[in-house]
Amino acid sequence: MPATQKPMRYGHTEGHTDVCFDDSGSCIVTCGSDGDVRIWEDLDDDDPKSINVGEKAYSCALKDGKLVTAVSNNTIQVHTFPEGVPDGILTRFTTNANHVIFNGDGAKIAAGSSDFIVKVVEVMDSSQQKTFRGHDAPVLSLSFDPKNIFLASASCDGSVRVWQISDQTCAVSWPLLQKCNDVINAKSICRLAWQPKSGKLLAIPVEKSVKLYRRETWSNQFDLSDNFISQTLNIVTWSPCGQYLAAGSINGLIIVWNVETRDCLERVKHEKGYAICGLAWHPTCGQIAYTDAEGNLGLLENVCDPSGKKSSSKVSSRVEKDYSDLFDGDDASNAGDFLNDNASKTPSFSKGIINDGEDDDDLMLTSSRPRQRSHILEDDENSVDITLLKNGSSLLKEDEEDDQADNINNLPLVTSQRQFYGGPMPTPRQKPFQSGSTPLHLTHRFMVWNSVGIIRCYNDEQDNAIDVEFHDTSIHHATHLSNTLNYTVADLSHEAILLACESTDEIASKLHCLHFSSWDSSKEWIVDMPQNEDIEAICLGQGWAAAATGALLLRLFTVGGVQKEVFSLPGPVVSMAGHGEQLFIVYHRGTGFDGDQCLGVQLLELGRKKKQIPCGDPLPLTRKSYLTWVGFSAEGTPCYVDSEGIVRMLNRGLGNTWTPVCDTREHCKGKSDHYWVVGVHENPQQLRCIPCKGSRFPPTLPRPAVAILSFKLPYCQIATEKGQMEEQYWRSVMFHNYLDYLAKTGYEYEETTKDQAIREQQELLMKMLALSCKLEREFRCVELADLMTQNAVNLAIKYASRSRKLILAQRLSELAMEKAAELAVTQEEEEEEEEEDFRKKLNAGYYNTASEWSQPRLRNQVEEDAEDSGEADEVEEKPEIHKHRQNSFSKSANSSDMPPVKSVSSSNQGQANPFKVSVGSKEPATSVNTARSTNILDNMNKSSRKSTALNRAASNDKSPVIKPLIPKPKSKQASAASYFQKKTSQAGKTDEVKEENPKNPSSETPAVSPQNTENQRPKTGFQMWLEENRSNILSDNPDFSDEADIIKEGMLRFRVLSAEERKAWTDKAKGGTASDGAETKKRKRLINENNETESQKEKTKENLNLPKKRKSLDLSTNQKLSAFAFKQE
Repeated sequence: MPATQKPMRYGHTEGHTDVCFDDSGSCIVTCGSDGDVRIWEDLDDDDPKSINVGEKAYSCALKDGKLVTAVSNNTIQVHTFPEGVPDGILTRFTTNANHVIFNGDGAKIAAGSSDFIVKVVEVMDSSQQKTFRGHDAPVLSLSFDPKNIFLASASCDGSVRVWQISDQTCAVSWPLLQKCNDVINAKSICRLAWQPKSGKLLAIPVEKSVKLYRRETWSNQFDLSDNFISQTLNIVTWSPCGQYLAAGSINGLIIVWNVETRDCLERVKHEKGYAICGLAWHPTCGQIAYTDAEGNLGLLENVCDPSGKKSSSKVSSRVEKDYSDLFDGDDASNAGDFLNDNASKTPSFSKGIINDGEDDDDLMLTSSRPRQRSHILEDDENSVDITLLKNGSSLLKEDEEDDQADNINNLPLVTSQRQFYGGPMPTPRQKPFQSGSTPLHLTHRFMVWNSVGIIRCYNDEQDNAIDVEFHDTSIHHATHLSNTLNYTVADLSHEAILLACESTDEIASKLHCLHFSSWDSSKEWIVDMPQNEDIEAICLGQGWAAAATGALLLRLFTVGGVQKEVFSLPGPVVSMAGHGEQLFIVYHRGTGFDGDQCLGVQLLELGRKKKQIPCGDPLPLTRKSYLTWVGFSAEGTPCYVDSEGIVRMLNRGLGNTWTPVCDTREHCKGKSDHYWVVGVHENPQQLRCIPCKGSRFPPTLPRPAVAILSFKLPYCQIATEKGQMEEQYWRSVMFHNYLDYLAKTGYEYEETTKDQAIREQQELLMKMLALSCKLEREFRCVELADLMTQNAVNLAIKYASRSRKLILAQRLSELAMEKAAELAVTQEEEEEEEEEDFRKKLNAGYYNTASEWSQPRLRNQVEEDAEDSGEADEVEEKPEIHKHRQNSFSKSANSSDMPPVKSVSSSNQGQANPFKVSVGSKEPATSVNTARSTNILDNMNKSSRKSTALNRAASNDKSPVIKPLIPKPKSKQASAASYFQKKTSQAGKTDEVKEENPKNPSSETPAVSPQNTENQRPKTGFQMWLEENRSNILSDNPDFSDEADIIKEGMLRFRVLSAEERKAWTDKAKGGTASDGAETKKRKRLINENNETESQKEKTKENLNLPKKRKSLDLSTNQKLSAFAFKQE
C-alpha cells in the first residue's frame, strides 16, 4: 500500500481547478479558471488535448462519453468525449454554477449554483428538471446517493442538507459549516461524498475531521481525524471499493483512511502547501489524481493497492509500536527486505550515480520514492531530482517485480517511521542590502538614493558606468565614473562617494572612496580586503567610513583613508547607515521561524567618547516581514522601514525603544502598490518617498517623482477629538526629542524651535484638560497637568477655578508645589555641575596652578572646617524655604513671602538700581552675583555637591536679592519685587543685619528657626492688614484660588482705608525692627559699594551678542569675578 507522489505539473492558470477520471481510467480530465478542459493520457503527457468551454470552468463531470461542465456564463454545458464537440446546454442559472455531478448510471446530473438553487436534470431530456429550494446562501457541493434516492448538498449558509429526490423535500439538515456570503469567502468548499455501491455512509469534511453519517437514521456514526491535520479539510472522495476514504486540506495535506479500522494509512504533503480543491480516485487501481488552487495537477500511485491489503493491516498495527519493533515482521523475508530497503535507500542513490549502465524506464518510479520521503521531511523541493539531472545518471536497475514488492511492503513503514514535521518552519535569512538601492540583477539600477544625491549604475551591452548626481549642486557637480571593477554597493555623503565590489578569482574585494571635499589634490583611495573576505555593506558618516564584511568584521576608516578600529559583528550584517558620529548596524541575531526575520541592532557613537547605545537589542519587525530601508532622519534619529510599509523611529525619550510613526500602506491605492522611502525629516515632519505602481521599487527612467507623506502614530480612537489630540501631543514630544540629544552631544540648535514645540505641546495639553473638565474627568485633568510646565499648570488652576471645580483647583495647586520643589532641586544640581565643569576647565587651562579665581574657594574651604554644626540644620530647613520662595501662587504657601505689587511700584523712586536684571538675559544672573559678592568668602561649602547646592541657596536668602530656583522665571517682576522690597526696608531702617563675626554659627544658618525666616523679611503694613483680613476676602470671594487674586482684592480694600488707618498699620509693622536700623545701614552701605562693580559688568554684558542657547556657565563665571572684585577691596 505504498503511495508514491509524482512531481506536480502545470495544468491551468491560477484559480480553482477540478479533476476527474474517465470511465475506464485511461484519461485524467481537468478544468480550470482559464476556461479550458484538458484531457491527459497520464501525468507525463506533454501535449494534452484542450477543449475551450467558456471564460471560466468551475466544475466538470464525465460519464458515458458525455462531458458536463459548469461554466462562468451561468450554464451547464455538454460536450462529447473525447472529441469535445458541443452537445447543447442542459440548464441555466441566474449566477455561476459551482458544482456539477453525474448520478451512478449517468442518466441525471445535479448542479448547485450561487443563486441558492439545486437542480437535477435528465441528460437525455433536459426539460425534465427538478428544483430544490431551501438553502439561504450559495451552494458549495453536491453528491448523489448511489441508489438514486437521496441527494446531499452543502451550502455557504453553514448547513448540509439531504434531499429526497422523488418529492424534492429535505430529509435532514445539519448546521456543520462556518457561514459565509460567497464561495470565494468560504473556508472550505466541503466536497462531500456518498460511500459507493451501498450508500451506507455519507462523508462530510468538517473543520479538521471527516464526519460520517449513517443512511436513513442520519446519525453521526464516527469521525475520522489525524494529529497531522493542522488546517481545515476541503474535499473527500471514496475509493471505488468503498473501503478507503481520501481527504485533502486547504494547506496541501492528503490523508487516506481505512474506514473499517479507522486507521490512517497515508499522509502526503503538497510540494508547496497549496489548497487541494480537486480529488479523484482511479476507477480500477490505486491512483489518486489531485489539483490545487493554483492550477497544478498531481498524482499519487499505489494507494491502497489490493495486493497490499495484508501488509496494510500490519502497518496500522505497527504505527504505535516502538522503533525497534518495526524490524520484527511476521515474515522473515519481509523484515529483511525492509531492513535492506531502509538501510540502503539513500546509499542506493550513490551506487546508481556511479553505475551508468541502466535503463531510463525505471527513473521515474525509483526517484519517486526518495521524493516521497523528502516531502515527508519537508526538505528543499526537487533536491534528489536535481542531483540526478546534474550527474546525468540514473538509478541502479532492479527487477521490476521485486521493485514493486519492495514498494508494496516497505514504503508505508518508512512513512510511519519518518513522519513529516508539522511545526514552525525556519525562515530563510534576508540577504545584505544597501538602503535606497534597487535589486542587483537590473541592468539599470539605483545604487543609492538618499538626502544628498543619487547614484545610478548602468550595466548593459553599450556601457558599464556609474552616474553620481547631487540634489544640491553647490556641494559638487554631477560625476560620471567607469565601472570596470563592477561595483555593486555605494553610499554618498556631503564629503565623499564610497563604492565597494565583490571579490573574483583574480581580484580581491575592494573599498573605493572618492573624497571630493578634500582640500589637497589626491581625492581617491582604494583598500583591498583580505583574501576570502567580501564587503557586504558600507556607509559614510562625518569624517569616517565603515565596511561590514562576510567575515563578520566591521572595519572603520577615516574619510581620508586611515584605517581605524576593527571589531567583530554579533551576526551576518543586513544593512548599515551613518549620520554624523552615529553608526547604525542591523544584523542577523539568529534564525527566524514562520516567515519572521530575527534581526538585532547596534547603534554606536564614534566621537571622542565612543559608546554603544542599543547593543544587541532585537529589531522589531511586522509579522512575516523583512527589512527594506535603514537610515537616519535629517536631524540624526535612527529609523527603518519593513516590507509591510511600517516606518519605525528610535524614541530616545522612552529608553531607546522603537515606535511606529507611519504606515505607508495606508496611502497606497492598490494591493501591489508600495512606497519606496528615500528620506525622513523631523522638522518639518515629512516622510519623503517614491510611489511605485505595482512594484516595490522605482525604475531609473523616467526619473521618479518624490512624494511627501505625513506621520501618524498608531493611537486608538484617532477619529475622536481626544484621540487626535493625544496622537498630536505625543508625536510632537517624540519628534522634538532630537533637540535634547543635540544639546547633550554639544550641537547648537535654534532655541525658538524648542520654545515653539513646548508651546504647541502645552496648548494641546490645555485643550485636553478643558475637554476632560467638560466630561467631569477631574482625575484625568490632574494626570494631564502632571505633563504640563509650571506656567501651564497655573493656567489650569485658573481654568479649574472659573469652571467652579474647587477640588480640582486644590489638587492642581498641590501638584504645582511639587513641581516647583522638583525644579528647584534639579536646577541647583545642574548649576553646581556646570560650575564644577567650569572650575575643572579653568584649572586645566592654568596647569592646576592656584589662580586668583580659584583661591577664594580654596580659602573658603579652610574657613568652613568650623561650620559643620550649622550645615546640618541648614540642610534640614532648606527644602521648606524652597517651597515658600517658589509657590507664592498656591493657597498653602506662606503669603508673607510674596511682596505685594503695591509696595513694588511705590518704592521705585529716587533709588539707583545697581542690581538691574537684564531684559535679554534668560536668567537673572545679576541677582545671583549680588548674593555671591556678599558671601563668597564666608559661605562656601565643602566638596559635597549636594550640600554645596543647598548651602549656596541658603546663603542667598540672607542677601538683598532672592535667587529664583526655576530655569525661566514667570516674569522679571519677581526678582525686581524682591529687590525693591529690601530697599524699602532699608529706607525705614528695618532690615535685619548679618553679624560680622564669621565664627558665630548663627550667621551661617539664616533658616534655623521660623523666627529667623520671618525676621529676614520684615512685613509691611499692608501685609499685616492682609493677614488679618484674608478670611473676610475669601468668604466674600470663594472662587479665588490664586494668591495674586487675593492680593489684588486686598490692595483695593487697603486703598479705601483712611490715611490714619493706613499709617497706623505701617507704624505697627515698623515697631518690631526699628532697634536694628543702625547696623543695617552700615552693612547696606558696604554691600552697595561692593556691588557697583557688578552693575558695571552687567551693563557691559548686555551689549554683547550672546549665543542663542545661553548656558548657566556664564553665571558661575560672574560669581568668580564678583569674588575676585571683593577680594581686591
